[in-house]
Amino acid sequence: MNFTFKPLSELSSETAIFLISEPASLPKTLVDLDRHNHIANAIKADRAFGGKTGQMVTVLAPHGFQQKQVIILCIGKTIEATNLTVQSAGGALASKLNQMKISEADLVIDTAEEFKVDLAINLAIGIKLKNYAFNKHYVAKKEEHELTLAKVNILSTSKNETAFAQQEAILNGVIVTRNLVSEPPNNLFPISFAEECEKLKAFGVKVTVLNKEDLQALRMGALLGVAQGSANEPRVVIMEWHGNNSRPDEVTALVGKGVTFDSGGINLKPSQGVADMKCDMGGAGVVTGAVMALASRKAKANVIGAIGLVENMPSGTAQRPSDVVVSMSGQTIEVDNTDAEGRLVLADVMWYVQEQYKPKNLIDLATLTGAIVIALGDYYAGLFSNSDELARNLCAAADKVGEQIWRLPLHDFYDKQINSDTADIKNTGQSGRGAGSTTAAQFLKRFVKDCAWAHLDIAGVTWTKHGNDICPKGATGFGVRLLNQYIMDNIERNA
Repeated sequence: MNFTFKPLSELSSETAIFLISEPASLPKTLVDLDRHNHIANAIKADRAFGGKTGQMVTVLAPHGFQQKQVIILCIGKTIEATNLTVQSAGGALASKLNQMKISEADLVIDTAEEFKVDLAINLAIGIKLKNYAFNKHYVAKKEEHELTLAKVNILSTSKNETAFAQQEAILNGVIVTRNLVSEPPNNLFPISFAEECEKLKAFGVKVTVLNKEDLQALRMGALLGVAQGSANEPRVVIMEWHGNNSRPDEVTALVGKGVTFDSGGINLKPSQGVADMKCDMGGAGVVTGAVMALASRKAKANVIGAIGLVENMPSGTAQRPSDVVVSMSGQTIEVDNTDAEGRLVLADVMWYVQEQYKPKNLIDLATLTGAIVIALGDYYAGLFSNSDELARNLCAAADKVGEQIWRLPLHDFYDKQINSDTADIKNTGQSGRGAGSTTAAQFLKRFVKDCAWAHLDIAGVTWTKHGNDICPKGATGFGVRLLNQYIMDNIERNA
């Protein structure tokens, strides 16, 4: 969809949206138009309208208006409004406009000076994030699933185009991630995913694709072991964005798990919920969307995005429980459970990135464990880190964008649980499900060298079955905005 920014005098669409705060008072532009109090009286007559954030009243435009309809959108109390509450109001507005089958609307903002937040930018963010549908595979019912809203004209006294262009680059990264996570696995497999990454070259990103032979030469035995049961060959994709040439050694690495479908392997998953395993490449999707966003907005940072792409399938060539594989680091791994495969993929990709690029900070993202869903549900992602500073900065970024994370412990007590009787390390913790997210993080920590490292377990937040204020049901794109905010606040600010 498109946004345009215009002066207040250019009110021209058939649908106009005006903002009110609590306590409700009509904005000056609307007061001037509503000379006979038609709209003011309609608001008073609507008993369901309580002045809460995101609530709306729709009024057929009275005589003298050039619009067909007027929508009054409440954005809450002036002193309580935040970026996130205003974005939620924008999401509610997007849903309303689509329900009304409206394709273009004017959003009038003439109360901005009363607020401490940028109303235009945050309303636009909420509208764009909510105005999303993955509908490319519908044929017979295509029209039922199409969104009508295509353009919003934002009328205000401020010039917001430049600021919004930066935000729109990030939002487009979120959309790319949602599209990747939503794609069925017969369309999105390691080779086709790598081809999608190649498109980032148009934004100035250097993209390198490592094929199976390259991975064998690099001795990525952990990753290759996961992939060996599938007819679809693995790939590792490296996406480089060099936005700070004055400090070429200041590198931040983002690593994503990209299991394009996870059957569990020989430790086959139960049939209930297995279709959701197309989302097991969520971490790789986030890294791809984040790198695209950084490049698109010309971020002053040097960022390496690396994703390991495999398919975990059972077959006569699949790895078996009790197999021992040799990772790129040289550490041997007992495969205690073939359904604990994501950490094997990450281990080799993380090691490769550290060897090749010597990052100062390394952040990995993965739909890694069901245990994190039991612990935190579908609102918070789990955070594990060897650096208090990195963890603190990530939490601060998460709070700003509303992508919440919660730090969980790492400890020698849990590390001992992944010792193996037949190899250097095994890919599971103690028997049962106790502390499964922590033992998975302890496994990854064994493949961290001397950089600040954080692991985000996003298994519970990658997909929403019910939707939320700024996301319809389906893929969320969780993590793209968080990573961009972290880099903006901590890497670019110090550039």
